[in-house]
Amino acid sequence: MRTVYEFSVKDRKGKEVSLREYANEVLLIVNTATKCGFTPQYEELEKLYEKYHSQGFEILDFPCNQFGQQAPGTDENIHQFCKLTYGTEFPQFKKLKVNGDDAAPLYKFLKEQKGFAGWDESHPIYPVLDKMLSEADPNYKENPDIKWNFTKFLINKKGQVVARFEPTEKLSNIAKAIEELLKA
Repeated sequence: MRTVYEFSVKDRKGKEVSLREYANEVLLIVNTATKCGFTPQYEELEKLYEKYHSQGFEILDFPCNQFGQQAPGTDENIHQFCKLTYGTEFPQFKKLKVNGDDAAPLYKFLKEQKGFAGWDESHPIYPVLDKMLSEADPNYKENPDIKWNFTKFLINKKGQVVARFEPTEKLSNIAKAIEELLKA
């Protein structure tokens, strides 16, 4: 069975990092943006990180500028914004693409493992996203592409993708899934 450990990514300074470095840890891999309606999720993500990091949990943050150009600036600008605005301590990597022919190999793999998980239709941003995405592609829910910033993939201690959470998912539901994997 394939795992995320087969992939290497670049940290925000451009150094190659093998995801094997995160073996035996529970991971939450997130594509992020600094000028998005979901950007305040950085605060909730940092709380998850603080709560579970010492138990073997890691968040891997991948800025992505593919959705409304909402991750402008350099990797260092993005890092400083997140640190100063939200106090983030989790690892942040080099900006990458999550969709298209030039999507990062890690993201191609993640999407192969877990397709679109569906929206939380009670979320206030849901109607706007659904309308916009439906107008661009009436069948958008059928393909595994990342739909927007702050899509999250949960990885177990063996490096397997076990869940995908769309940006509208309540962080409390994600926390429960993290707790279960940490106990396993």
